[in-house]
Amino acid sequence: MKLDILAFGAHPDDIELGCGGTVAKEVANGKKVGLVDLTGGELGTRGTEQTRSQEANDAAKILGVEVRENLGFADGFFVNDKEHQLEIIKMIRKYKPEIVLCNAIEDRHIDHGKGSKLVSDACFLSGLLKIETTLDGKVQDKWRPKHVYHYIQWKHIEPDFVVDISEYIDSKTASVFAYKTQFYDPKSTEPQTPITSKNFTDSIKYRASDLGRLIGVDYAEGFTVERYVAVDSLFDLK
Repeated sequence: MKLDILAFGAHPDDIELGCGGTVAKEVANGKKVGLVDLTGGELGTRGTEQTRSQEANDAAKILGVEVRENLGFADGFFVNDKEHQLEIIKMIRKYKPEIVLCNAIEDRHIDHGKGSKLVSDACFLSGLLKIETTLDGKVQDKWRPKHVYHYIQWKHIEPDFVVDISEYIDSKTASVFAYKTQFYDPKSTEPQTPITSKNFTDSIKYRASDLGRLIGVDYAEGFTVERYVAVDSLFDLK
């Protein structure tokens, strides 16, 4: 299956929080999108790896993506080395995306920055002919995505470009709240964390609203780039 976009997240819910609106918009535009979680989020304070897996599947259905996979890396302890790079290369060569979306370049959670660099490095290595990988007993062809974009997460990072998600903010929030164990629940007796507060829940919309304000729309999501974004004409800019 060839995909147009392959989005990676260090944990289930990273993609939804960082670029769920963009994913929903591209799916609505007819693009084929897949999601890959690096870990099961097993170190999360609330819920379990099993509940998180079910929540991830529910969120994927809301976003309407073609496929969602989990690489089973160790939450909190995966590293950017050959072993992990090769597993990501297999996913890139399997789905041959034109665009890869991945974690913020730096963030509060150590896995986000690590995951960002790991995926970025794997995207480059995936295009090298002499790196051989096999999947289901077959040698894979080399493949390098045309673009790697990093979504924005906890920290405020100045975006290089923003995507209008005004018509898809409800899909974004619904996909986030599919992770029922992870976010604000006034009835919960489980320990509190920075993401279980009502302030964090509210921030999903008001941060998107602030980015939207800057480009004259209701809601937007921001991304950073690894190289200049090229346009054919000044009239391509909105």
